[in-house]
Parts: sequence; C-alpha cells; structure tokens
Amino acid sequence: MALLFSLNIRAQGMPTYDNTNFISLVKQLVESGKQTAQLIKSVKFLKDAKESIEKVSRVVRQLRAVQEIGRNNQRLINIMQNDLRDILDSPYIKPNEVERVSESFNSIVENSLETMDFIDQILSSDYLKMSDADRAEILKQKEIESKEMVSNITVRTRRYRDIISFRKMQDKINNRETEY
Repeated sequence: MALLFSLNIRAQGMPTYDNTNFISLVKQLVESGKQTAQLIKSVKFLKDAKESIEKVSRVVRQLRAVQEIGRNNQRLINIMQNDLRDILDSPYIKPNEVERVSESFNSIVENSLETMDFIDQILSSDYLKMSDADRAEILKQKEIESKEMVSNITVRTRRYRDIISFRKMQDKINNRETEY
C-alpha cells in the first residue's frame, strides 16, 4: 500500500458537461447537415446540367455533319448539272466514251443518294438503339465519305477536261494549214 501512496496519484473526479456548448455543437451539426444536403442538391443539378450540355453538343455536332454532307451532295449535283453536261457535249469525247463517263459519274451520285437515305434512317429512327455518340461517329464517317466523293468527282471532271483539252490541241495540230 505504501507503494500506491508514494506514486502520488490524483483523481480528477466526475466530468461536468456544459449544456450551452453541447447545444451549440448540435446546432452546428444540424447546420452542417443542411449545408451538406444543399451541396448534394447542387452537385446533382450540375451533373444534370452537364449531361444536358453534352446532349446538346452531340446534337450540334450531328447537325453540322449532316449540313456538311448536304453541302457536299449539293456540290455533286452542281458538278453533274454543269460540268458533266459540258464534258458530254464536247465534240472531243467519242460516242463510246459517253457511256463510260456517264456511268462513272452516276456511280458516285448513286452512292451519294444511298448515303443520304442511310442518314435519314439514322436520324429518323432509333436505328438499332444506337447511342448519340455512335450516331455522331457514323455521321462523321459519312461526312468524310461525302468529301471523298466530291474530291473523286472533281478529279474525274478535271481528268475529262484535260482529255478534252489534249484532244482539242491534237485536233488543232493535225488540222493546221501548212505553208511550205
């Protein structure tokens, strides 16, 4: 026992609670809970707003792709109406070549029309329940294909014009009057 008294242990007694501090703590916890609930609502609202903005952005991208495809198809039609008529009416295109020229241009235009029908199906129906991202990717791919078609028909037009120009020059050379 002497050992216990020699350690000089002191008892602190019963703890006392201050009710005003406890009430203040509870009020702070309640206020913090309200703020957390409001913060959760704000986060949910921001997530919904972000999703809505992303949906609108995807629709705008799809619309731009469709507009570009429409412009490319209009270019194809203009080339068909103007340049092809000039090529086919040229006296330097042989009768057996007219059919080949027409077929080469027609194949591009048919492909263009099929692309427009496909795009109409994609945009007007769920098309196998595809997502907006998948739909946008397909439209972007079709936009690239339509640019390639315009490029292809432009190259063909230039090539036929070069052929006509060459034959015209050849005709002038062959039919010139010689003065010896």
